[in-house]
Formats: sequence, C-alpha cells, structure tokens
Amino acid sequence: MTRAHKIEVWIALIVTILLGATALSVIRWGIQKPITLRGAVLVDDPDPKKQLPIGGVEISTDNLAVADTNSEPSGMFVLHLRKPIRHGHPIVVHFRDPRYRPLDLNDYVVDKLYIVHLAPIAVKRPPQNGPQVKVSSIRIRYTVKAPTDLNVGSAVKIFEVQNKGNVPCKGQNPCSPDGVWKAATGSASLDAGAGNQFRSPRASCIAGPCPFTRIESDSTSQGGRILTVSARNWSDTATFLFEAEVFRPMVSQREHWSYPAIFGDAMSFTLPANAESVSIEAELDGQPIIFPLGPLLFLSWASCDTQANPDRGRVYRCTPKPGYRFQ
Repeated sequence: MTRAHKIEVWIALIVTILLGATALSVIRWGIQKPITLRGAVLVDDPDPKKQLPIGGVEISTDNLAVADTNSEPSGMFVLHLRKPIRHGHPIVVHFRDPRYRPLDLNDYVVDKLYIVHLAPIAVKRPPQNGPQVKVSSIRIRYTVKAPTDLNVGSAVKIFEVQNKGNVPCKGQNPCSPDGVWKAATGSASLDAGAGNQFRSPRASCIAGPCPFTRIESDSTSQGGRILTVSARNWSDTATFLFEAEVFRPMVSQREHWSYPAIFGDAMSFTLPANAESVSIEAELDGQPIIFPLGPLLFLSWASCDTQANPDRGRVYRCTPKPGYRFQ
C-alpha cells in the first residue's frame, strides 16, 4: 500500500467516526425529553400562615422556555424548557406582578420545586375619617343537592291461592315441597305509580291452612314501580296479604355550615365543588347580616376570589376593604 493510499484510508476512517458521532448526537438529542420546571409563587411573609398563593404572576426566562407563562390561582407555575437546555444550565426566571416587587431568580436548572416569595408593594391607603367597622362571627352557609326518599304511603292487596287438600301430586307439578301433595300457585302485583318505588315488601298467609303455604318469591320491575309476589299452597284455599311502602325518590337541598380561617387581613375557606347558594353570615359592629355570595363574589366589606382544586372543591380567599377589619 502506497503512502497516498494510507492517507486516503485514514481520511475515510476519520470521516466515518465524525459522521457516526454526529448521528449519535442527533439520535440522543431526539430521544431526550425536555425539562419542565415546576414551582409556586407565594406572598413573602415570615408567618407561614400568611404566605398566600399568588395567581396571575407573569413568568419568563429570556427565551429559554418554549413559552412564557402565568401562575395559576393556586400559585403553581409550569415552565417547559427548550430541548437544548439540560440540567446544570444557568437560568434567570423573571417574576412580574404590579402588586408585588419584581423578582429575578438566578439559579441553575435542577430537579427541585421552585418556591418563590414576592414582597408586596406597600399601598398607601387613604386616611380613615372614622373608626373601622369590625367584621366578626363569620360563618359560611351553603346547600348541597342530595338524593332522598319521601314516604308517600303504602300499598296493600289481598289475594287467594285456591286449592284442594289431600290430593296426591303423583309428579304433576306444582307439588308440595316434599313432592307428596298436589299444590297450586298464585301471584299478585302492586303498582306504586309513576315516579314512585316500593320499599320493604312483605307477604304473609292470613287465612286458611297457612302452615301448608309458602311465599315463593317477590320481585320488582320498571325501576321498582311494579312489585310482584308469588305463593304456593298444597292444602285447601288460603288467603294472603301483600303490602309494601311507597316512596318517591327526590333531590333535596341540604343546608351545611363552614367556618373560615382568618390570619391577619386574609380570610380563607373551602367548599365542595357542588356547593350552591353560598352566603356569608357575619356581624358588622355587632349587627348580624347575611351576605349572599353570587358568581361575581361581590361583598360590600371584602374583596374575594376563588380557585378550583381538582377533586377537592373550591378555595375562597377574602381581604377586607378599606374601612373594615376582621376581629
């Protein structure tokens, strides 16, 4: 092999290695999952009970994320970083909200939950011309729809099963339970009416040779509206009493009460997701008043907002308006 041939072989080998390394890098880049940063934005306060979540905060990363985002009402934020960004990469996350001091978080991309505290901007409130109204004895009233059954009466029917006793069965059904005597069967049905259902069905022999009778079965149909019973008699004619309670399934509004947690100027309470007719009962300077809390969450003495927690109802937070304070 000449010197020129050796050089060509080495060049081909180097090119092959470079192409392989490039292809491997492309494949690795393609299968790498993008990194996601998760965290929460809270009010900066030394008291943990007053570190309330902040929603609506604008969050950006100088184009390191796929898109900028905003914190949820629960304070949570999620940032999906671009694919080239890996663990250990320096990052600056900007948090902006007109109610709070701006914050630029200098950090590195690591696996952790980012808990960010924003300091409120002091707002000069107009001087109060008089004493503040004290809001006390607060409780929350709401209703929840719940299924219930209303007893609307009972239904009764008397029926006979005619037969003649002491007649051998000889294998001709129906027979007595031991197969000796000829028997007869009979049935009766009750109708609860449209929208009603039967409960607690009962049937008994009340006249005739009752020791030689037996209730065979009872069953319902049409959603519990129709109730049918059958009886067997292997002696002389017997009389049966068939009875059941009639109920109407309904949905009623059940009233519930809840009490808020108050820390400083913040009042929080939670309600089930299906809560309706929410109102706040409170005393204003000792005067009890009921305040309906409609969909706009308007109160004359407080500003409120709400957020939904999946499978855990809703969280409400209220702060007093100027001229009012929690007691």
